[in-house]
Amino acid sequence: MSWHHCLCSLALSLLLTLVVPQSILAADSWQAGLAKVNITPTKSMWMAGYGARNKPSEGKLTDLWAKAIVLQDASGHRALAITLDLVGIDRILSQSICQRIEKEHRLKRDQVALFCSHTHSGPVVSKNLRPMHEYLLPADQKELIAEYAQKLEDQLVELAGAAVKDIQPAKLSWASGKATFAVNRRTNKEAEVPQLRADGKILGPSDHDAPVLAVHNEQGELRGLLFGYACHATVLSGYDWCGDWPGYAQLELEQRHPGCLALFWAGCGADQNPLPRRTVALAEDYGRQMADAVDATLKQAGTPLTGSLKTTYRELAAPLGTLPTKEDLQTAADGKDKYQAARAKMLLADMAAGKALRSDYPYPVAVWQLGPDVQWVILGGEVVIDYALRLKSDLRGTKTWVAGYANDVMAYIPSRRVLIEGGYEGGGSMVYYGLPTIWAPEIEESIVKEVLQQAKTP
Repeated sequence: MSWHHCLCSLALSLLLTLVVPQSILAADSWQAGLAKVNITPTKSMWMAGYGARNKPSEGKLTDLWAKAIVLQDASGHRALAITLDLVGIDRILSQSICQRIEKEHRLKRDQVALFCSHTHSGPVVSKNLRPMHEYLLPADQKELIAEYAQKLEDQLVELAGAAVKDIQPAKLSWASGKATFAVNRRTNKEAEVPQLRADGKILGPSDHDAPVLAVHNEQGELRGLLFGYACHATVLSGYDWCGDWPGYAQLELEQRHPGCLALFWAGCGADQNPLPRRTVALAEDYGRQMADAVDATLKQAGTPLTGSLKTTYRELAAPLGTLPTKEDLQTAADGKDKYQAARAKMLLADMAAGKALRSDYPYPVAVWQLGPDVQWVILGGEVVIDYALRLKSDLRGTKTWVAGYANDVMAYIPSRRVLIEGGYEGGGSMVYYGLPTIWAPEIEESIVKEVLQQAKTP
């Protein structure tokens, strides 16, 4: 072998010695950025979630927050999760926010998810639950709703930039805790729950898993806690702004861990209520229970997040049932049920403008793979518990996180079982969201099929 070949071999060996360990290290290196902004309305305005309210907000128990976390893997691929102390957002607002984030911060649609806590003590937001306010509220309230939506959009775009700017090396770990205050509201009467719980006779499916992602900096200091749970945020129904139990849980965690940002996402809790309810003390107590569940995971050795990040997003044509005729809508518009009438007037106005009733809906489904373990399924609408239980069974158990109320809260999303059983979650709720009819029987299979396809995408 010539001296030239020897020199080349030596140089190559030295290069491999220097580069390979760094690349191995980089394969498991993550970065994260965190930010928050106060989104509490500054004016008294109409509150969302309950049709029985008959006046605007009067005060405040807690502030409402939008919080953001950006995750970045070793290759530089990013995902932005924004959590909102709001009952929901509609498709038009969600699209506008994500388009601006893509333009200003170079994060594509599959890299962004907007999660609503579904607190019923927040403001009406844009076109969400449209029949409940578009034809029923005075003009000044409609103006406040439009103003709030525009300000919110601007705040969230700016928030995304702040989180991106904050990106720094991080040690990420995940775990799954437990909380048990969620109760299936379809199978348990609220007044009977305390005794049923004492007797161990709570009925119906629930999901008591509480997934947690912990973010530490390189010095081991806790910077962020991202956690989820499947339960309605409906303890309170008054006239004061409040994050309800998820808001109290976040406050509790941030008080226990100074310098830490706590972010909540709602699971498939459309048929799950915090029971008993209706007092501030109970909302605070459920918040502490949730914080205890999250803290319990910190006392154990969480699983380090390694590997890489993968994000997918698609909208499927979710099938609706038999559509009403124009005559059906006119009859409803002339009827005494104000919400039925409001929905009918809305749909008739759309038809008059040349918009035919759709036989399906562009339903958003996303799956984020966080390393080799965690699979985060992100679904729109108010999703019932059956979806979480089925997807966890079909996929990775507690390593599969299933979020609802994300990106577009357009309606309740019943399973086939709930759809057949009927009731509020099965179809009665559709009027308040403005969709023309109930979902078709194949709704569950359509959504699950799309999730499984994305989950298996290489």
